[in-house]
Amino acid sequence: MGGAAVFDATRLAVFREVVRRGSLSAAAQALNFTQPAVSRQIAALEREADAQLLERTPRGIRLTEPGRVLLGHAEAILDRMSAAHAQIESVARMAGGRLRIGAFQTATATVVARAIAAFAREHPNVELSLVEAVTRDAVARLRAGEIDLAVVTHFPDFEGADVEVVDLVDDELLVALPATHRLAHKPRLRLRDLRDETWIEAAGGGTQPTLLAAARAHGFEPRVRFAAEQWLSKQGLVAAGVGVTLIPGLAIASVRDDIVLRSLGPHGPRRRVVVLLPAGYRAPAAEPFVALLQHEAAEHGAALDERARRTGPAAEATA
Repeated sequence: MGGAAVFDATRLAVFREVVRRGSLSAAAQALNFTQPAVSRQIAALEREADAQLLERTPRGIRLTEPGRVLLGHAEAILDRMSAAHAQIESVARMAGGRLRIGAFQTATATVVARAIAAFAREHPNVELSLVEAVTRDAVARLRAGEIDLAVVTHFPDFEGADVEVVDLVDDELLVALPATHRLAHKPRLRLRDLRDETWIEAAGGGTQPTLLAAARAHGFEPRVRFAAEQWLSKQGLVAAGVGVTLIPGLAIASVRDDIVLRSLGPHGPRRRVVVLLPAGYRAPAAEPFVALLQHEAAEHGAALDERARRTGPAAEATA
């Protein structure tokens, strides 16, 4: 056999049908081809194989040895192609496939977790996976093709022709104070009331960029003295009286009972939480999952509004 043959899948299917039916005419009838068309397909396949595949006899066709070898491979190739087609169809129907999600911690603990549970109930055959990552890492993973969507805090420099931005929630940032803090009893707080406080923030990430921008807009530079990445650590430091920190609305459900939260009013700091999707091809499950995220975000917002209605806009918010 000369060179590296590339076999045409249609010709392989015709060849298999001829062998199964035992004659060119019977295969032509089964395939809705003319007999000359079947003969041309077999002749072209023999040229590709550089070997005689079928022997014509008065009783029909008979496989040659090269034909017997090729038939085994043809069966395997056509079966794999059929399986691939079926799996592609199942992905499109969300009866299979996968969805890889990236999200930051507080989103994972709230709206993302509930959206995953709802999606799994509706589409149990789609394989879901989650990577918890800070915003910049999640964006990098999305652009590298390691995840299919990313729930992140929006920064303008993340935008580009290669991603689509879908708004999820405008998340209010509340200030967390020790229960014994001198301002804990005040019914209303503004960010400038906290200009002399010591702040606890993640090192260069988390809510720190939002705090810096908001504080500077109010004419002061916040004194950030303690770096803590996780909400559990931040809350422990606040409860011990070490300093104050910002807590996102998405994290309210996890707030411990020995600290208090105060809204900083309608002009207080907020963060825009978005979903980033690839601008080109995206997994078929991505858009239905984003719809569930938006539903859960709306439910979360309604719950916060109800909490504010019951307790008053500046009342203490606890877990």
